[in-house]
Amino acid sequence: MADRGQGRDGQHPHNLQGLLHMAIEAGTEPGTTHQTEQLSEERRQWLQQAMSSAFAGQVDEVQQMKECLQELSTETSDGDGDEKKQQALELLADLCENLDNAADFCKLGGMELLVTRYLSCPEASLRWRAADLIGICSQNVAFVQEAALCLGAMNKHLQLLDFDSCETVRIKALFAISCLVREQEAGLAEFVKLDGFSVLMRAMQSDILKLKIKSAFLLQNILTSHPAHKGTLCSMGMVQQLVSLLRTEHSPFHEHVLCALCSLVSDFPQGVAECQAPELALEELLKERCQLVQKQEEFQEELEYCERLLKICFQDIPEDNGMDR
Repeated sequence: MADRGQGRDGQHPHNLQGLLHMAIEAGTEPGTTHQTEQLSEERRQWLQQAMSSAFAGQVDEVQQMKECLQELSTETSDGDGDEKKQQALELLADLCENLDNAADFCKLGGMELLVTRYLSCPEASLRWRAADLIGICSQNVAFVQEAALCLGAMNKHLQLLDFDSCETVRIKALFAISCLVREQEAGLAEFVKLDGFSVLMRAMQSDILKLKIKSAFLLQNILTSHPAHKGTLCSMGMVQQLVSLLRTEHSPFHEHVLCALCSLVSDFPQGVAECQAPELALEELLKERCQLVQKQEEFQEELEYCERLLKICFQDIPEDNGMDR
């Protein structure tokens, strides 16, 4: 069994998890009335010091965030100042992986500083780090998501995703967008209101493979978790757009397009009907794709999506598809 952070042969724990486990065990062992009876004087002193250090560590992290924000708040116009700001953003990104720190960062005014200043600063290295930090802070923290949305973060990130000249900025902006809509109804509503689906489609039509894949993945995720938007997407011509992407030069990106298309048509007759439009010639395309990838191990998921679409939309799976597999 795992030692839960405790040292071997009764040595003191070497991390906070082990410390807490020791404290729990000391208070729950049978045969004693008081926790103090469980601990020798040496272990009691060690526990007190360790707890003090743990709480001091939390205070130190808040202080570190304050110092980073102070650096980010200063005006600089030289390369050395930009480098210090990059370092501050990187340290904050590490600290804000902790959800409590992310909330504290927001309360300290960090989110406002990022959205109002750093998402639009001239240096791409600062823009992408700011977008990345906003995404990290917003992951599954409703308070932070709401604060970012109130500051107009969704619109700014959509603009960066759509128009920024730096590839990394666009990718990090998409990451932040996905964090702002995840488990956040207000974020998704803002995304839809600002025509975010069209922005996603344009990202999928870019020549940046990583951006294309991540955009298709976000589209598929939204379709799965919020199927009510399928009608909106069909009315925008999303089926036709996705099929046109499948007709581009074959790449790993197509697996994600097919996955999104499967999500769009599943339990949705309107989507199925659009896939059946003769002018799309989708059935022929899917059968050709099955023949192309059926014996290539790296494309097996793509093959499965093709077969699923054929079954849903055309009630047909190509003959011999299961052969030699």
